[in-house]
Amino acid sequence: MPARGFPTSEFETRTSRAQQAMRDVQLDALLVTTEPEIRYFTGFQTQFFESPTRPWFLIVPADGQPIAVIPTIGEAGMAATWIDEIKTWPSPTPEDDGISLLAATVNALPNRFGRLGLPLGQESVLRMPARDTRVLGDNVSLELVDCAQLMLGLRFVKSDLEIEKIRFTCGITSDEFEALATISTLGESEREISRRMRMNLLERGADSTPYLIAGSGQGGYDNIIMGPTDRILEDGDVLIIDTGTTFDGYFCDFDRNFAFGHIADDTRRAHEAVYRATDVGFATARPGATMAQVWAAMWAVLEAGGALGNDVGRMGHGLGMQLTEWPSVKQTDHTELKPGAVITLEPGMAFAPGRQLVHEENIVITADGADWLTHRAPADMPVIT
Repeated sequence: MPARGFPTSEFETRTSRAQQAMRDVQLDALLVTTEPEIRYFTGFQTQFFESPTRPWFLIVPADGQPIAVIPTIGEAGMAATWIDEIKTWPSPTPEDDGISLLAATVNALPNRFGRLGLPLGQESVLRMPARDTRVLGDNVSLELVDCAQLMLGLRFVKSDLEIEKIRFTCGITSDEFEALATISTLGESEREISRRMRMNLLERGADSTPYLIAGSGQGGYDNIIMGPTDRILEDGDVLIIDTGTTFDGYFCDFDRNFAFGHIADDTRRAHEAVYRATDVGFATARPGATMAQVWAAMWAVLEAGGALGNDVGRMGHGLGMQLTEWPSVKQTDHTELKPGAVITLEPGMAFAPGRQLVHEENIVITADGADWLTHRAPADMPVIT
């Protein structure tokens, strides 16, 4: 099991990379507000972000340590990280929930470019009231500009220590998927099988399984984002379970398919196609290759295998502190892969009306190509009798 947390050097490196990127795009500071962004720079990890009541702010200046501007309730927790400068207010105070303190802190920073970066674009969110964003803009001396792409690029490439945590959660989840085929039976429900899997993952060392969907149907399924339900698994059914399980704040995200009783011939052929597409995606995923090239390589296999379509919108994505991260394995995404990038390969195809199969694995890009983080699924879909 990997050690929990990170040495201070990890956060110093992340901050230094951010500050170099800030200089390249002429920003005096970054302001981030979400749990993964704040945790990325500080190591501050708490379940308290489940409460929507209080906003949290972290400023990354052009030089030096980040500055936390947070509710007083979080001061002791933040003081346990590497952050030295912590400013607090007694939140919740809706009439001024930290905005005047935040503005004063920003205005005290050196002003070279006159620009403050906030993640405003693709795959970003501000965890603060929209009204307060306007108030902040009216009360700081810097122009508010979008830095979403900068943040996405920073988090795309993982350190060795981050990869170690992802590999661990992929490994224990792979072990549980392998066991699932031997302990599940005909006549159980999606919910029963999924509940047992959640409990077993905790026993294996997982911290939580915040995402676990299940869907089933005769010879395939018609969705991959719902369930589990109380539907009973019968002869001829195929069950998909897709899970995002965490260890020390890092996710795995992959699925497995299981047949019950027997597997239909067209389902078997579709499974062979998505399996082969995954292998081709793996072979294509090398430094310098684009997400679009990985998509095209997998789609060619699916088309040859009889795919009627794919309405998911993409066939994989980044992975790390969040279940899904930028970028997307998509026809129009030309992001280049780099060593240290962690992505999912998720080819899927509709192969009959109302029936589809999706297969997903997690990989890391290395200097020489790619490496499996999940245990590769068996080439033949397991049949539970």
